[in-house]
Amino acid sequence: MAEVRSHLADAIDRARREGVPTIITRRGKQEAVVIDIDEYQRLRRLADETEDAWLNALADEADGEVSRGH
Repeated sequence: MAEVRSHLADAIDRARREGVPTIITRRGKQEAVVIDIDEYQRLRRLADETEDAWLNALADEADGEVSRGH
């Protein structure tokens, strides 16, 4: 953590310019990651789309069970 504090600008620059994430550890345990905002937004959209598809599949499955009289 102390190293990240002193090099945060470098970590942000690496993420933004080079697409290189920086994993932040505390007492040897991975705690967080610095990534480019565009990559973060892409990952959020992907997660949202995946969740929506999963929920739609569950709803379709439930509708099929109701239609079959279960």
